Amino acid sequence: MPRWRPMAAIVLRYFYLLRGSPARVVPLFAWVGIDIVLWGFISRFLNSVTPARLNFIPMLLGAVLLWDFLIRVMQGVTMAFFEDVWSRNFLNIFATPLTIAEYLGGLVFSSIATSIIGLFVMLTLANGLFGLRFFSYGIALGEFFLTLFLFGIALGVFASGIVMRLGPAAEWFIWPIPALLSPFAGVFYPLSTLPGWMQTISHALPPAYVFEGVRQIVAGGTPAGGTLAAAVALSIAYLVLACWWFARIYRQAVRTGLIARFSAESLT
Repeated sequence: MPRWRPMAAIVLRYFYLLRGSPARVVPLFAWVGIDIVLWGFISRFLNSVTPARLNFIPMLLGAVLLWDFLIRVMQGVTMAFFEDVWSRNFLNIFATPLTIAEYLGGLVFSSIATSIIGLFVMLTLANGLFGLRFFSYGIALGEFFLTLFLFGIALGVFASGIVMRLGPAAEWFIWPIPALLSPFAGVFYPLSTLPGWMQTISHALPPAYVFEGVRQIVAGGTPAGGTLAAAVALSIAYLVLACWWFARIYRQAVRTGLIARFSAESLT
């Protein structure tokens, strides 16, 4: 059973890193703020040149906000993990009685803290500058956020496992993951616009159900409750698989001695 104090220690360590480095704090809200402002003005422009019955602010800006939330959750996990990669701190951490479940739990709680900051900035800008009434999505909003949060954590843990296995140079494989998934997630367009093979992949991605639900709400409908529940269940399944993957890679690294040789030059 994971203990709370070791997980809190991981979070506290990350907090001290943030407190001592403005360069680490600014990215928590700067890029999401830029995205909201950029897409907010794009949405406002589209509203001015299209029929009055269309409102792109909840359709596009709401989608950007949700997608940036998922990215922020994923990066909250990976950035906390990368701090240990860059400082070559794994031997120090795992020489303690800390278990792998407690380490992952600490990464997750670190992600919660940083993603809340980004979400607060996005909601403030979207509502204050562009009048996005995000909570008008109703009760489905909770399932939207839960689905994206769980899937973002799963992506972060899986990506951390890749770097654990391949070494720090594999960090560059991690940053493009959200961009590679976004065409299949249907962030800005219905899945029906995609070719059949892409739709097949989309149906395996929980975010695709979230953005289809957003478009249904904007169109005046209601997302099917069973569909959103299936998206949450799918996200949980991915999270379990990601944790299993990370634990397996960690055990292999310990057994082969890779964790002791972990260095900025290793990619084998």
